[in-house]
Amino acid sequence: MSESDTSSGAARAAEFERWANVFTAHQAFSHPSELHGALCGRLAAGSRIQEPEWLNMVCEHMGLPEDAAEESDDLAPFMNKAYEQTLALLQSADMSFHPLLPDDEYAIEQRLEALVAWVRGFLEGMALTAGESLGQAPDEIRELIEDMVAISQLSEDEEADEESEQQLLEITEYVRLGALAVFTEFNAPEKPVSDSPTLH
Repeated sequence: MSESDTSSGAARAAEFERWANVFTAHQAFSHPSELHGALCGRLAAGSRIQEPEWLNMVCEHMGLPEDAAEESDDLAPFMNKAYEQTLALLQSADMSFHPLLPDDEYAIEQRLEALVAWVRGFLEGMALTAGESLGQAPDEIRELIEDMVAISQLSEDEEADEESEQQLLEITEYVRLGALAVFTEFNAPEKPVSDSPTLH
């Protein structure tokens, strides 16, 4: 594994911990991976969420009162930054986007639980945004969604061994690339700003 892989892995692990700490501080009932998945599902299906709606979504997912984001000093700034970062990573040409998941310091059961929560959130967010139009999506996107539905039903009771570690890595990578494929399908490429003709 290259140094850049190691450092990006460490950055992703730290990002999960930041989300987890916010969820713990606010005594949220849900999993941070599920909220991140729901956000990614909506963005991937072409939606852009205004700040008040996003913060309502955050509070609803976390099981908090609607005004919790206004009452808290850290929740709105953290979540607004998280929204911007997530959208930027999905749009990035270098495919550096990753689902928000704990690293391998966590037990495999916890990592599988987080992946299942992320995929459930993603499917929910995508269905909310795309609705009926998912039925008209290309075959490979529909197959991908069917696979994700199957992944969302995996159980955490799997026996942990080296083979299951490898399978979890493969499924996680499949989900990551799948989310990017959905994003590419439902979002027009970003137009480079510099190419627009300037009027004098």
